[in-house]
Amino acid sequence: MDVTGTEAARPAPKSASKSASKSEQTRQRILDAAAEVLSRKGYAGTRLADVAAVAGVQAPAIYYYFSSRDVLVEEVMWEGAHRVRLHVEETLAALPDDSTAMDRLLVAVDAHLRYELQVSDYATASIRNAGHVPEQLRVRPAAEEALYSRLWRDLFVAAQQAGEVRADLDVNTFRLLLLGAMNWVVEWWNPRTRSLDELVATAQGMVRHGAGTA
Repeated sequence: MDVTGTEAARPAPKSASKSASKSEQTRQRILDAAAEVLSRKGYAGTRLADVAAVAGVQAPAIYYYFSSRDVLVEEVMWEGAHRVRLHVEETLAALPDDSTAMDRLLVAVDAHLRYELQVSDYATASIRNAGHVPEQLRVRPAAEEALYSRLWRDLFVAAQQAGEVRADLDVNTFRLLLLGAMNWVVEWWNPRTRSLDELVATAQGMVRHGAGTA
């Protein structure tokens, strides 16, 4: 028997790194699918069978990566809060050094809304389900949300110190009102009735004319 050809045709053993990479890709695919389902159906309506169908895996396979539906949901919620914070931070970091404090505020509004509505199912899922998941699933995402809220506080304080936001403005109250309004957009915005550009411009106008000195 000519075993040379048989040996040559036999595939090389997969390396541990390739196996790990495939596992990581599957885990990420499940997370992405969970974010999509959670953003559409909400916490009460999210079923692992739906997540598995979107991810292209068998439902029992999910338990290899996540011990329960709630563990998966918590991860999506944390990712949503984490990703929007990183996106806004990176967008701000890319601005020219001579950008004004008000410029930075308006760019942050733009980055938040576009990421929430156009880019990330994670952000939509996190925002839409914040008040619907059990309290124990809110702890880790809430810590990330606190960091994001602090980012906005710093933006408003910097603008106030620069004289670009009114000195009499309660920046904490205004910041919370603004974030609440922008987060609620996921519940009512319809791109068929108003464009995202129009929505962003309106939100920026709220900041410029509601908080600004000019």
